[in-house]
Amino acid sequence: MMKLSCLLHKISKGLGAIEDVKNRDDVSKRHFTYYNFLFLLLFSTAAAFGQDVAVSGKVTDSKGSGLPGVAITIKGTTRGTNTDVDGNYQFAVPANSTLSFSSIGFEPKDVAIGNKSVVNVSLSEDVKALEEVVVVGYGTVRKKDATGAVSALGSKDFQKGIVTSPEQLMQGRVAGVQITQSSGEPGGGINVRIRGTSSVLGGNNPLFVIDGVPLSGDNTSSGGDNQGVGRQPAKNPLNFLNPDDIASIDILKDASATAIYGSRGANGVVLITTKKGKGKGSLDYGYSFGISNITKKYDLLNAKEYVAAGGQDQGSSTDWQKELFRTALTHQHNLSYGGGDNAGNYRFSLGYLNQDGIVQTSNVKRYSVGFSGAKKFINNKLSIGSNLNFANTQDTGVPISENIGFEGDLMGSILKANPTRAVYNADGGFNQVTTTEPNPMAFVKLSKDKANTLRALGNINAELEILKGLKFKTVLGFDKSMSTRKQAYSRDLLVTGITNIGRVYIRDVEANNQLWENYFTYDKEFGKVTLNALLGYSYQSFENSSKNVSAANFRTSDLDLMVNNLGIAGTVAIKDATALQSVGSVVQNSNYTKDELQSYFGRVNLGFANKYLFTGTLRIDGSSKFGGNNKYGYFPSGAFKWKIVEEEFVPKEVFTDLALRVGYGVTGNQNIPHNVYDRRDRYSDYVINQNGDGITGGGLNAVAFNNPNLKWESTAALNLGIDFSILKGRLSGSIDAYNKSTKDLLFKVVAAQPAPNPFVYKNLDTDIQNRGIELALNAVVIDGKKFSWEVLFNASYNKNLVKNLIGTYDTGEINGQGLSGAFAQRLAEGQPLFAYFLREFGGFDDNGNSIYPNGDFQQFLGGKSPLPKVNAGLTNNFKYGNFDLSIFFNGVFGNYLYSNTANAFFTQGSFANGRNVTKNVIGNGEGALNAPDVSTRFLEKGNFIRMQNFSLGYRIPLKSSKILSNARVFVSGQNLFTITKYSGQDPEVSTNKSLNDIPSFGIDYTAYPRSRTYTIGASFSF
Repeated sequence: MMKLSCLLHKISKGLGAIEDVKNRDDVSKRHFTYYNFLFLLLFSTAAAFGQDVAVSGKVTDSKGSGLPGVAITIKGTTRGTNTDVDGNYQFAVPANSTLSFSSIGFEPKDVAIGNKSVVNVSLSEDVKALEEVVVVGYGTVRKKDATGAVSALGSKDFQKGIVTSPEQLMQGRVAGVQITQSSGEPGGGINVRIRGTSSVLGGNNPLFVIDGVPLSGDNTSSGGDNQGVGRQPAKNPLNFLNPDDIASIDILKDASATAIYGSRGANGVVLITTKKGKGKGSLDYGYSFGISNITKKYDLLNAKEYVAAGGQDQGSSTDWQKELFRTALTHQHNLSYGGGDNAGNYRFSLGYLNQDGIVQTSNVKRYSVGFSGAKKFINNKLSIGSNLNFANTQDTGVPISENIGFEGDLMGSILKANPTRAVYNADGGFNQVTTTEPNPMAFVKLSKDKANTLRALGNINAELEILKGLKFKTVLGFDKSMSTRKQAYSRDLLVTGITNIGRVYIRDVEANNQLWENYFTYDKEFGKVTLNALLGYSYQSFENSSKNVSAANFRTSDLDLMVNNLGIAGTVAIKDATALQSVGSVVQNSNYTKDELQSYFGRVNLGFANKYLFTGTLRIDGSSKFGGNNKYGYFPSGAFKWKIVEEEFVPKEVFTDLALRVGYGVTGNQNIPHNVYDRRDRYSDYVINQNGDGITGGGLNAVAFNNPNLKWESTAALNLGIDFSILKGRLSGSIDAYNKSTKDLLFKVVAAQPAPNPFVYKNLDTDIQNRGIELALNAVVIDGKKFSWEVLFNASYNKNLVKNLIGTYDTGEINGQGLSGAFAQRLAEGQPLFAYFLREFGGFDDNGNSIYPNGDFQQFLGGKSPLPKVNAGLTNNFKYGNFDLSIFFNGVFGNYLYSNTANAFFTQGSFANGRNVTKNVIGNGEGALNAPDVSTRFLEKGNFIRMQNFSLGYRIPLKSSKILSNARVFVSGQNLFTITKYSGQDPEVSTNKSLNDIPSFGIDYTAYPRSRTYTIGASFSF
């Protein structure tokens, strides 16, 4: 101020001197001098006040730890910077400015710098902002106010390393959730079970909801049933979503939480929320490189051992597993740019994944694009937002099937191929002997399997605040996919049904799902009473169409030419009922279905004195899948939570949280084939003879008939839970007990003949029970400034039982030589679902034949089941300085696995027929003529403990960087080791061995092997 006064005094004297120049008559000169002086005055004043000064400092939390990414702006302007990874900052600001410091989870702070050059700031935690929020249907709620059983996962909880689908992110992390990969193939299918298995025909996977759009659960790519190769599964439909775009996953487990989704909530609901932009705009880039190898090979006889055991010597030495399995590489890039504030946000992302499989030629590539944005208008009363995820997924498959016989698919051929047989002949061609003993390398090189899937999912939404507390939201959502799978098998491949003719299969699948939802929400406080209400309407349509093309009798072995020029085939079948193609074609029927779901839903949350919370929910669903007598279903639920910690009698020095939850509700399952309730017609195959001289077959035929009484499965569930936190929050967790009862079981039964179809869909008066207990613990063992250690543990127990089932139903098809019509599982009263139904094996007699002490017939085995009784996960998170380390184990206990692989290939009969076997077969006492009947000989415990993930990271200090705000490098390992007694390749397996559309579980048959992966990567924020 003193300097400013002196400056003004001098300016005043200068003006006076100018006014004293009166003896000049040249007024223009006087004005010129005056205005020039004013210009100099303004310039010097601006220079005096606009002089920037260098300011630096450190921003810390209440414990003194540096806070990265804190936004620092000059108050009243948009100029600013961010703190580096250690909380340091430095930038030039005008003298006497005021700086504003802000960070998510902390109270903002303004600091006047005065004439200081170093300004250190400590930010206080924002208690409200730090309270964990979980996503529930059509909204969010503070975790402490959640009345249902809800588990929330954030990015810090996710599985690390190479992850191709969202389900893998939560594997082993949530109590009561079992995730099983059906194979180790890149992009392969994954089974998700929440609180047990409760359905047969209706499917058991949960409902997935991405950014508010419920998915249909249908396959978005084609499977196949190819002659000479067998049935092959479709790829995982969730592979399109880039895991790097996911911000959180919330799992709704009990009926009080899932009832808001009514007819689709019986198996739980998984809510996936993608990332949104926040803070000052930043550019993020991440790269990772992975190396994968097979975890365990079968202990097969080598050439020397094979000959010594009496096997036929063909003069060579080949390790077929070594020939076909490889070291696989994975490259992954993720790039995003986004930012946001209270008025809006935006985020763009690009992703690229290129993952090789450990079996020769197998691969998956994914190109993904994501966008999310929101903006507020009209004094923040109107908010308009949008989310979009688009992906192009390219799969390269190999001929591994689910049900091929003893001749074997690729995996079967690898396991049984004679180790003294050469891969190639002297002329360089493949050494192929007979169609029953395919050359595994020829199987790979003389076949082609390419699938390309385009999928776009997203929504646009608008929310208007009509009155204070009253809002209306409308959502338009879409989920569209188009997929083509092309498979070709050369005529040079020596495999039954392919040799000398070659085959091509082209299958197109298209889905178009649309959503329109409208709902009101109302939030109001009346003294000590809080009210949150929801009332809405939803309409969703599901359209699916498919076309199949098959061709044979090719005159070329060029796989690309075969796929792209079907006209050179002698016979072509095109699955399209609308038109006949060129001469030499067989035209089959196409398929098109459309289902609609119309729903009304409402929910009321009431809170009293922040102690007693009530939730009531009702959803009414009307579905075109069901007949006129049961077009609508009603799904109510209710829940209560008592925050005991708020009572005066609770010692606050002991408990920071203590609450009791109880909930009951009814949910449904409608996941059955389309339009099964009424008469339906379709065109049968049209065949145009090769010479074009006539058409055979074809016509419109009934394939279904009226079924007006069909209705939803319904699951009634009771849940009791306790939430707690002690030792000042250092130990927290929850305990839940539940009882689920599923009735009106959807089932396909044989129809009385004559009838237009051999089967009919019915609701069985059956009760499938799942009862269990879940435990989740979070312990902060050490919470120091330099070093911290956090332990997360979860475990769940579930018991499954079938009650009131009339009759028995077989499933679990077993394939192999001499095993036609064989099965290993049966549904029956008093047994768990998919209970094993086997002969009791007691060794071999003196003649090498199997001994069955309880008789040579199949029987139940005291409830032995493929369904695990216990699932558990253990995570240890460490942090020291800039280093972070995470170690994760998961385990499965109490289940049994049936090795159809051993049953089909690892017997003395197989060895006697010139095939390779595992070493334990030789000298085990079995005779060469012993029948490989289905028995407990091939049943093994499936218990395992796996070191699923190890991740070590380091944040690079960036004190002087003006470009980077964050940099981290890491190394990780996945599936590092497994402790198990299972003799197969891996105990986490479940091949689809269904019979009559009744699924199976826990059967291992020539599954694509699992791999061990090591990853190195880095991420940067600019």
